[in-house]
Order: sequence, then C-alpha cells, then structure tokens
Amino acid sequence: MIEENPMLELAEEVGFSDFSGESHGSVSSENDQPAETRSEDDSSSSEAFEWNTNVAAPRGDDDENDAYPEQAAQQASLREYLHSQLSVSQLDSKDQQVVGMLIDALDDNGYLAQDLAELVEILPVELALTLDDLETALVQLQYLDRPGIGARSLSECLALQLKALPEDTAQRGLAISLVSEHLDLVASHDFAKIKKLLRCSDDNLRTAQNLIVGLNPKPGDEFDRSVADYVIPDVIVEKYKDKWRARLNIEAMPKLRVNQMYANILQQRDDKSGSPLVAQLQEASWLVKSLRQRFETILRVAQAIVERQGAFLEHGEIGMRPLVLREIADTLELHESTVSRSTTQKYMRTPRGIYEFKYFFGSGLVTESGGVCSSAAIRELIKQLVGGEDTCKPLTDGRMSEILAQQGIVVARRTIAKYREALHILPVNLRKSL
Repeated sequence: MIEENPMLELAEEVGFSDFSGESHGSVSSENDQPAETRSEDDSSSSEAFEWNTNVAAPRGDDDENDAYPEQAAQQASLREYLHSQLSVSQLDSKDQQVVGMLIDALDDNGYLAQDLAELVEILPVELALTLDDLETALVQLQYLDRPGIGARSLSECLALQLKALPEDTAQRGLAISLVSEHLDLVASHDFAKIKKLLRCSDDNLRTAQNLIVGLNPKPGDEFDRSVADYVIPDVIVEKYKDKWRARLNIEAMPKLRVNQMYANILQQRDDKSGSPLVAQLQEASWLVKSLRQRFETILRVAQAIVERQGAFLEHGEIGMRPLVLREIADTLELHESTVSRSTTQKYMRTPRGIYEFKYFFGSGLVTESGGVCSSAAIRELIKQLVGGEDTCKPLTDGRMSEILAQQGIVVARRTIAKYREALHILPVNLRKSL
C-alpha cells in the first residue's frame, strides 16, 4: 500500500494512546507502563489518521525493512502447504472453509490434538457446523497429499500412511491391523503374542513390521518450522497492582501514518475534485483508521480473556476455566465472528510463555458440585497423576478416572484414554518399569 499510495508513509515514532483494554476502564500501552503512571501531557488523543506517542526508536532511511518486524500471524510451512493443496482440490467453497479451519488447528507434528467436539463449541455459531460436518472435513483433510496429517493419535497416523500404500503391497493389511489394534504389542516387541492373536507367520510379521518401521510418526516434521517458531506477540500480559493487565506490543504494530505534507498541500488547493490524490487520501485515512480499530479490538479481546483466565496465569493449566467465543462476544458487544478473527493466530506473551489466543478457549465437564472443569485442566491433572505414579505399578485409565471422581470430577475412562493419547502419554503397560 505504501508503494502504491503516496499519501501513506512509514512513521519513525508510532504507538497507541487512549486504548481501552478492559471490559470496564482503560489500559493503554506506552513505554511499557500502565495507563495510571502516565502524565496528562502524554494522554492526549492522536490527530486524525495518525498514531500518537513516542514509544519507538527512530529509524534511519536504510531501515525500511526493519520497520515491519515479523508478524505473529505468519503461518507455519506445514499449514501453507496444506492450504495450497486445499486450494486446488475439488471441494466446494464451504468444504474448503471447514477443512481450512482444521488445518489451522493442527500442531507442528501434523496431529489434530483438539477434540472435534471441543472445536464445534468454539466455532462461530453462524457457520451452523455440526460434529458430523467436522468429521467429514477431517476425512477430507486426511486424504490431502500428505498421508498421516490430521491424525488424532499415533495409531491413526500410522494407519493412514499404510492405507495410502498400493493395495497390493505385501502384508499391508496385516500392518494396518497391527497399528490399529495392537500397537502396544508392537512397541513392546511381544511378537509371540502377536502371532498367537493374528495367526501369522514369522515372515509375514517381519514384512509387516518393516512396513511400519518405514512410516513417519510425526509427518509434520518434514516441513521447516523456522517461521512458525519465531513469534512476536501481539499483546503482553503483566501483573500490575495485583491485577493482570494486557497491553499492545509495539513491535507487532505496523508503523504507518498519513503523509501530512501531501495532505496539507492538497487541502490548500482550490480545485480538489479532479485530483486522484483525494481518493488516495481517503484510502490512506481509511487504512490507518482500520488498523487502529483492529488493534484496539485485539487488545479488548485479550483483556477479556485475561480477566477470565486469571487462575491459569497464577497456577498454570490446572487453573484453566472453560471459555467459549460467545462469552467474550457478549461481554464486549462484538459479533462472534469478529472475536473468532481476533483470536486466530494472535498471540499473547505471559509470564508462563507465549500462547495463541485460541489456546484459552475450550469446553469443560460438569463436576459433582455443579461447577465446570475445563478440558485443559483435566489434561493437566492427567499429566500430574502420571508424573507422580509408581512406575512399578502405573495408573490405568480406569484408576485415573476413579481418582478424579474422588475429587468431584466425573470423567469416563474412554475420555481419560483420549486425553492421554492427545498428550502422547503411553498406555499403562508401556509405562511400567521392570
């Protein structure tokens, strides 16, 4: 836009002032200080189409590229590849949209770690998507040109890769049975039990095992992660006067403003109607205003998340509470789709690390006391139980379900197994030490 529109220019000193980050009240960003510590002279509002306050170091003429630091919204190479595959697929626009959402939800290894039922809860309601829609989209994702991507477990990942082999591949069917039903026996090299269960010969078992050994348990590793690993957070979260506050990160903000010299020259001209600069001035003004509003919305959403997830900031995942997009949308009086856009590939830096906004959203389970425990908190409880277990007598999924029930959290054994697999925790027989 700067190259095409002379009314736009890079600003040497750019920031935000008078931006509301709380649901009620004001939190601003300047010199890394909360709004309460600023003087009155620094709190004046910016002029039309220009962002005020001296918060960035001046840049020289040779620093044009440095004026645009890498943004948090950049995609990983894996996602870029899958989106390019999706764009040339035969799916209609709606199916491509749903599959694209699942692509964005993949982790760096190419797995879909988040449960589909949880994804349904946090998607905008106006999309009117059901669990069946997501299950269909997942199958479509798994059949893109990268076998194993979109799996929800190691077993499924390996099975998808085997199913992509030609049907006449020797012992393909046996290998699929092994990874789908007896992966724990394969991992423990209990070949005698495998032969007894599947009634297969040594040669056939060896051929199937060689197929499995040649598979990639982390298909996302084939892609360069260097871009995805470098993130400049859009928002920084800090504790100020015993309250968690969010503020914008100036390094993630475009350094852009209207060229005031050209604007003044245009205003002094008698005949402005025929000048193409009038349209360019309007376009430049609109862009700067839109960017300002965009970052204001990001900050408001971030602060609303922080206010609800204070227990997480204090205690970690064990304190995560269930949260859906509609709750934030209703609080801020925004459309749910606006909140959805403001949480996708937007990041906040907290004392506990850098997290994507959408990390803080998820469904929960009702406890016996009538409260709700988030799925993230349950996963953390499972990690703690496994981390503190006796390795000579590790906890079964059923036993972990019983322990949580004693704490008032009713979770089915199969749900424990699902969360355990999502955490890449081995089954009980493979965790047992001799």
